[in-house]
Amino acid sequence: MEVLHGPIRDYAWGSRSALARLQGRPVPSAGPEAELWLGAHPGAPAEVERDGVRVSLGELLVAEPTYWLDSEGVRRFGTRLPFLLKVLAAAAPLSLQAHPDAAQARAGYAAEAGRADGPRNYVDPYHKPELLVALSPFEALCGFRDPRVSAEVLAAFGVPALAPVVAALRDGPDGLRTAVRTLLTWPDRQRAALVAAVLAAPVAGPDAELARDLAADYPADPGVLVALLLNHVRLAPGEAIWMPAGNLHAYLRGCGVEIMAASDNVLRGGLTPKRVDVDELVRVLRFEVLDEPVLAPRPVSPGVSTWPVPVDDFALHRVEVAAAVPTVRLPVPGPRVVLCVAGELRVDDGAGSVGLRTGQAAVGPAVAGPLVVHGTGEAFVATAG
Repeated sequence: MEVLHGPIRDYAWGSRSALARLQGRPVPSAGPEAELWLGAHPGAPAEVERDGVRVSLGELLVAEPTYWLDSEGVRRFGTRLPFLLKVLAAAAPLSLQAHPDAAQARAGYAAEAGRADGPRNYVDPYHKPELLVALSPFEALCGFRDPRVSAEVLAAFGVPALAPVVAALRDGPDGLRTAVRTLLTWPDRQRAALVAAVLAAPVAGPDAELARDLAADYPADPGVLVALLLNHVRLAPGEAIWMPAGNLHAYLRGCGVEIMAASDNVLRGGLTPKRVDVDELVRVLRFEVLDEPVLAPRPVSPGVSTWPVPVDDFALHRVEVAAAVPTVRLPVPGPRVVLCVAGELRVDDGAGSVGLRTGQAAVGPAVAGPLVVHGTGEAFVATAG
């Protein structure tokens, strides 16, 4: 194992306390801190210290592929780390978004490869399923709820212009596509009036409160109403949400550990000043009900739990060591990224041993042995699936 230094992305929606507090730095931070990246993604690769010099983990993978990934990993993923581990700290809502599946990403990237200029939807040929585990109370929108419920929610606002959307939603899942497209293609000059009419309705309850909250930042964005078609969930620490390809979602606030396939393909649907390509978003969305978006941790062995997901790009385990379980042995495949989120730990994989405090991370190669963690604290271990 070697210490891994991850960069922090300063997106505007980031918290000025969560990451600073995790890493033991002064609070508040000088500016918003949205994501700590612990991987080899070229957008912001983490670094390993070698002979007093920090070297990009991505460069090390290319220089020593079989050491870091082993021959099977290279065969499956090439000379790239197939996953990206993050700590996400949201003080304000992220955009409504979805990600393509593997076939859509390959086809979209190939179709845009010859484009000389102009905006692109696909910046790489990879899919981007993702899992987020709450470190603090976490609020999110994830996947479509029963559209008949959404129909009654929108009908209660009593806005005549929404009648076609309500009618489509009352058709059930078959009407979701029409409802979403209708809202996202609402005439630009009428958007602010539509949102204002919803906010002016004498309606109380969590949906009206959510609309007011989102409209405070996006008063002319029909994404405020699309958000009301989604499951609104509140996670307790340790609970997770799994977002497969094609599921519309938005993280609203809170801090969590997120793991995803190493891609940057994002199709946005609103609540953002960035570009929205409605046609492409609607093409990749899965217009189906996500009945149970929240995942509870599943025990694996004493001190170890996980959240199983149906992809082979990544797996995530939580390790908790204390007096009752002072040492945990985790025979998961490499490469491995370990993030300490509480306490002080020592992590050993046979190739090296490092001490980690809260907020610190380490990385180990595929050629190393089983991971052994001891001390007192909690860590997340990311691996290929």
